[in-house]
Amino acid sequence: MMLALLLVAAQVGTDPRLDRLDPDTRAQVTTVLDSARHVGLPTEPLIQRALEGATKAAPGPRIVAAVRRLSADLGVARTALGTEASAPELEAGVAALRAGAPSQVLASLRSVRRHPLTMALSLLADLVASGVPADSAAAAVLALAPKARDADLVEFRRAVERDIALGAPPGAATSVRVNAGADIQSAGSTPGAQPRPRRP
Repeated sequence: MMLALLLVAAQVGTDPRLDRLDPDTRAQVTTVLDSARHVGLPTEPLIQRALEGATKAAPGPRIVAAVRRLSADLGVARTALGTEASAPELEAGVAALRAGAPSQVLASLRSVRRHPLTMALSLLADLVASGVPADSAAAAVLALAPKARDADLVEFRRAVERDIALGAPPGAATSVRVNAGADIQSAGSTPGAQPRPRRP
């Protein structure tokens, strides 16, 4: 019976979790959900944003505005990343966009990386949040994206964060780490060459 009720709720664009909202707010959020679902956008992030607002006791209009903004941003991310982008990729894309990355960078990442883009997009957003200029962060991620594994991207982020904590300017720390990786790859491709040690 419960499963049947949830299926009916999904078909009519409602979600029982939204009962925490006041009737007017719930109706407006449901309208946004219906619109998002109609164009193929994931609705779970929108529901979670509304519930977050309810948990923080935010006013109804602010909750509706936040859900609408997220829906719009998901649409921009989907346009850049393509219709096959997963929900996690779209959410990471929104984070990158909000951090200041142009949508063209998201599209470029899709064209150069076969792996899921969630980690690459998260790295982009994290670099900008750490103070790296958006264009420098984008250049770094685009340089790494074609061949780096997700684990490599995580380690790159940690290395940059360590350098920044030690006093390096964010942009310079990012450039040094990208160049160090390029030097190691170049040395490793030359017969008899020894990789250069990475800077601490």
